Amino acid sequence: MTGRVLGAITAALVLLATPVEAQARIQCVAFARAHSLIQLAGNARDWWARALGIYQRGQTPRPGSILAFRATGSMPMGHVAVVSKVIDDRHVLLDHANWSRPGQVERGVMAVDVSTEGDWSAVRVWHAPSRSLGVRVSPAFGFIYPAAEATLATARAAGTALGLKR
Repeated sequence: MTGRVLGAITAALVLLATPVEAQARIQCVAFARAHSLIQLAGNARDWWARALGIYQRGQTPRPGSILAFRATGSMPMGHVAVVSKVIDDRHVLLDHANWSRPGQVERGVMAVDVSTEGDWSAVRVWHAPSRSLGVRVSPAFGFIYPAAEATLATARAAGTALGLKR
């Protein structure tokens, strides 16, 4: 019993001695799942494919959607971020984790579509350490939309098809 008590005290002391920033480390996938209506599992790089047939996907930003980034050499697991606000068709604010620093949560950071086609396939995201809008252009798949939005759109389409008012 004494060993368990000493172990618990030691664990508590280690936790108290660890900076809050290190205790709160969270990955982008866990953050996106917890702060959106998108409930996918696996690495961020796989979310776009996993969303097929479950969630609608597209190239237009919408609040509450997930911006899914492709895997790269510097981002081998990809990245996902929640769109908190759409400013215009080329600028959004994101809430995400593990971008500027390991485990760091950032809210309301600027992301800009820099693709030539305006399809969000190339994105620059605010990077806190450099105090700039991205040190690199990051490739993205596009946006994954919450299921509630898909259900609402389907219901509206069905109502319109039946001659019902919106």
